Amino acid sequence: MRQHVIELILFSTYAELRAERARNYLGIIWWLLEPAMMMGAFWLVFDVILKTGGPDNLAFLLTGLTMWQWMKSCITHGGYAIWSNLGLIRQARLPLIVFPLVQMLADTVKFFFIFALLAVILWLLGHPPTVAWLALPVIFVAIFLFAAGGGFILAAVVPFVPDVRFVIEQVLTVVMFLSGVVFALTNMPEKVHAVMQWNPVAGLVDATRGVVMYGRWPDWGALAKVAGVSAAVCALGITMIVRLTPRYPKLAA
Repeated sequence: MRQHVIELILFSTYAELRAERARNYLGIIWWLLEPAMMMGAFWLVFDVILKTGGPDNLAFLLTGLTMWQWMKSCITHGGYAIWSNLGLIRQARLPLIVFPLVQMLADTVKFFFIFALLAVILWLLGHPPTVAWLALPVIFVAIFLFAAGGGFILAAVVPFVPDVRFVIEQVLTVVMFLSGVVFALTNMPEKVHAVMQWNPVAGLVDATRGVVMYGRWPDWGALAKVAGVSAAVCALGITMIVRLTPRYPKLAA
């Protein structure tokens, strides 16, 4: 049974990626073009217009936005997956964890394409790969666990309160600006900076920047704590979905 579920998740992820590519005229190019446009807009505002950056600001900004966009996509797309498939849930007996997980895995595949482009840009900006890049898979696992935890909990709740989607969008925007994604937390007042260091998003983004920009190994202890808490949140979200599974078909009636 478990093997069939894994096969279903993998096939559904492949089908989702193919369908999304078919829906867009530019196909796979759009996976790169859309985030590139967003990155360009932020670079224009913060670096060119406001002149808040330094010599490495472009690399700093692109790295932060790449990691944040992956997290945000997993949280939102995974979080809305059960709600957007309520009609199908009435007709098919499937483990409901499949729906958010497929969305998150599809976003992760697209992220790897974007990160490959980021790696080329960083190399051109004077930040070639170093041996510290071997730590990236561990960081990526921690980031995925963190995003998946938020996505699973949202997926369990949104079908009952769909309007929470609008609140989540605003909350995630605030989190982005408070996590050092578009500007360094060291630019904040010292007391605020001390509080923001407890933000797991800030820690994950900073760990990635340390590796890809400065060849610095991450703080393994801090990374393990974030991964552990994220895994616990994932387990909580999955438990909520399993417990609420009998109620979702009634919502679609």
